[in-house]
Amino acid sequence: MKFDAVIRRALGIAAFAATWLPVGWLLVGPEMATAQAADRPPNLVFILSDNQGAWTLGCYGNPDIRTPHIDQLAAEGVRFTRALSSNPVCSPTRATFLTGLIPSQHGVHSFLDPKFMMGPQAYNTLREFTSLGEVLRDAGYTCGLSGKWHLGDNLHASEGFSFWVTKPDGHTNEFYNQDVIENGAVRKEAGYTTELWTRKGIEFLEQNRARPFFLFLAYNGPYALGGLMKNPPRNRHAAYYKGKKFASFPVEPMHPWQFANKAFHNTQNAMERTAAEVSGVDDGVGEVMAALRRLGLDDNTLVVYAADQGWMGGQNGMWGMGDHFRPIAAHELMMQIPLIFRQPGTISAGRTSDFIVSNYDFLPTVLNHLGLGDRMPTSPRSPGRSFAPVLRGKTMPWENIMFYEMETVRAVRTDDWKLVLRHPAGPFELYDMKRDPMERANLHGQPGTEAKRAELAARIDEFFNRYAEPKWDIWKGGGSKAKRHTE
Repeated sequence: MKFDAVIRRALGIAAFAATWLPVGWLLVGPEMATAQAADRPPNLVFILSDNQGAWTLGCYGNPDIRTPHIDQLAAEGVRFTRALSSNPVCSPTRATFLTGLIPSQHGVHSFLDPKFMMGPQAYNTLREFTSLGEVLRDAGYTCGLSGKWHLGDNLHASEGFSFWVTKPDGHTNEFYNQDVIENGAVRKEAGYTTELWTRKGIEFLEQNRARPFFLFLAYNGPYALGGLMKNPPRNRHAAYYKGKKFASFPVEPMHPWQFANKAFHNTQNAMERTAAEVSGVDDGVGEVMAALRRLGLDDNTLVVYAADQGWMGGQNGMWGMGDHFRPIAAHELMMQIPLIFRQPGTISAGRTSDFIVSNYDFLPTVLNHLGLGDRMPTSPRSPGRSFAPVLRGKTMPWENIMFYEMETVRAVRTDDWKLVLRHPAGPFELYDMKRDPMERANLHGQPGTEAKRAELAARIDEFFNRYAEPKWDIWKGGGSKAKRHTE
């Protein structure tokens, strides 16, 4: 029998088993899985953490926090050194990853109110858009969510997902003894939810190893905000970090714009808790990668690791992200996220890219890499640009520029400069990012910067005039699906 006939026969047997046999009877070994993988499109595992600055990872230079599995992902793939999120909070950024749209297009400008997640007012804020899960479902993928959703109507599977284990809210008070949603009902999870999301993600991989799949493994850790920071860590890393000196967490006077997170600012416990939760997520990454290898799916699976937005842990006297400051802030470290792509044999290992890329570039890039670029949604038109050739080691033209917004705050980041505008009357900020990467010297209003300010302001106007939907364009009187901070 010819080799291609063997593969077809194996695929037919696996498809029959997946359709008709109980999960416990689906006995497909790594050899058969490898044969199947040779004749089907790549799988996708998208691992998204919550409130994590790139600087918290060893592969981005952190000397204190143990992240060996994420570091290994970077060593085996492509790591982007200047990946920036277009918004500093979770609901908008997750919507952007999944749709390729910016907040003034999808209408989610801030984190979503709990009433839209559970109860009589609950609704899916992405329902009018075609998102990643729907594109992949229509292309023959089985799609599963394990982890945080925070985009509305959390009780019901949506957006192309058929496997759905999540949490009923968006805020994280703790990682133990928490409510979770499974099988369409809310239940209590007594254990460590970071481990739960990993376990359920692996369960999804095992159930769907015989067909193309998309796993959205959306951790709600490390989080590092609110009352959580007052509680000592409890996972397996707690003892290691107890009393540790953290050189990577600067202890500086509190910034005058700090609005939230004041109670634990510059505290040892908050640093220990953050580090332990980062390492807890890293444990999960290691388990998922081990499962892919065990199931014979490693080579045919694109794994992406990212965070929804950046996070600050003392730099410039700041703790948290944009909405934790008044006025709402747009510091670089609130924007900078880890972004790593790995697929052995397709993405060459050990490379970095210094392209300035955004989370709105994620969807077109992933679809192009999977061979589905022609399925990229066109209405509304995403501002995203595909950098898929870079993943394969090719050169391509690329302008280093990205745009950021949260409610009345808009910013542009270029290779050398950053301009932050607050509608309508400021305060405004201008930074020379080459000379002042920590943004300590605001040059706005300084003599000699007039031309640069005008140039960058024109780029902001041009971008949002082109892409913003009038209904959600706050600068021009539009509304928001989320509660406003600046009202």
